[in-house]
Amino acid sequence: MIIQEIPFASPQFDEVIQLRTRILRDPLGLEFHAKDLAEEWNSIHLACYDNDWQLLGCLVLKPLSETNVKMRQVAVDDMRQNKGVGTALVYASEEVARNRGFKVMELHAREPAIPFYKRLQYKKTGRKFKEVGIPHYRMEKNL
Repeated sequence: MIIQEIPFASPQFDEVIQLRTRILRDPLGLEFHAKDLAEEWNSIHLACYDNDWQLLGCLVLKPLSETNVKMRQVAVDDMRQNKGVGTALVYASEEVARNRGFKVMELHAREPAIPFYKRLQYKKTGRKFKEVGIPHYRMEKNL
């Protein structure tokens, strides 16, 4: 697997948006709007590829403060789930965040993803809440 940062508004970014739409948005009947995507200009976009440069997964890191960064929009191609892609992306994102001086990684996890994040040492830090119409929990990890 190859994990690399991709530039905002690049052809790779467009490919990542297609994956995020298919995995995260379409099942909920949601779509991206130009305004939503424009707000990601200062986020860190990571993509995971196989050795043939086929996109396997992606995630976004949004700086919240000098110390905190939020992991969001974690998406893995449905044919590649449960094969280590998500784990590799999360570990890579933690390294990127640490290298940029962040101390805490935050995220909003969908309920079915809680065991995945717990396995990676993330802890729930609040009560269940609804986001995009489905249950989530806030989780975090000290980097």
